[in-house]
Amino acid sequence: MRKIKSRTIINAVENLCANANFELPTDVLRSLEKSVLCEKGIAKDILEEMIENALIAKNEQIPLCQDTGMANFFVKFGDDVSIEDGDIYYAINRGVFLGYTKNYLRKSIVSDPLERKNTQDNTPANIYIEIVSGDKIEIAFLAKGGGSENASSSMMLTPSVGWDGVKEFVLKTVNEKGRNACPPLVIGVGIGGDFSSVGFISKKALIREIGSENKNIFYSEKEKELLDEINKLGIGPMGMCGKTTSLAVFIEARPTHIASLPVSVNIQCHSFRRKIIII
Repeated sequence: MRKIKSRTIINAVENLCANANFELPTDVLRSLEKSVLCEKGIAKDILEEMIENALIAKNEQIPLCQDTGMANFFVKFGDDVSIEDGDIYYAINRGVFLGYTKNYLRKSIVSDPLERKNTQDNTPANIYIEIVSGDKIEIAFLAKGGGSENASSSMMLTPSVGWDGVKEFVLKTVNEKGRNACPPLVIGVGIGGDFSSVGFISKKALIREIGSENKNIFYSEKEKELLDEINKLGIGPMGMCGKTTSLAVFIEARPTHIASLPVSVNIQCHSFRRKIIII
């Protein structure tokens, strides 16, 4: 069995938090650049400013957005790996503590939803662990801002509404809330599972790269259909009208109960802080 020191994970997560907040992923930047060619007027100007902002953030190593997000980690933990002197939860949270405090990233987490006392270090993180075969640990980091998270929504639909009902809910959510989430957006859609898991899979969908296709042909076609319909809404960059309301739609589906059709829409802003490392 391969042994990894907790310090290795801590250091990796510390750097991950900083790098993701400073550097827009290449696939997102390319998608914004491509969208510029489709726009004109204010919409085009806004997209060009987003690209300029991303380049400044990378060159000066400063945050892309002042809201440096709630730290979400999707971890694939190999079954042939052990951590010598700690556990994965401690290591990730310690890395977040160091990454956010040492790099002066905004701390946005309160210890209780009603008392509202800030933890001052952006912990605890949301950590989701999946055990897989192998001797590696894959850590996907997603910094999720409050604005885009607040625009997200879930609904327990009845199975009889089928795909049309799912589509209607997704479009309704984006049309009503998308302007407040700093578009152009990347949208994760969870279908199935149950009340507790559908939100999780809609967020997990966001770690896919823009341009990737769903492995299921049916859902691949539905992603394209939703993207086309969302962009026809005309919300546009920063809600100022235009053709580019969304850069991508990613669907994640799970088995569900015969009487249920859970759906969740997880909206991500254009400042798409996402990075993956393998240890």
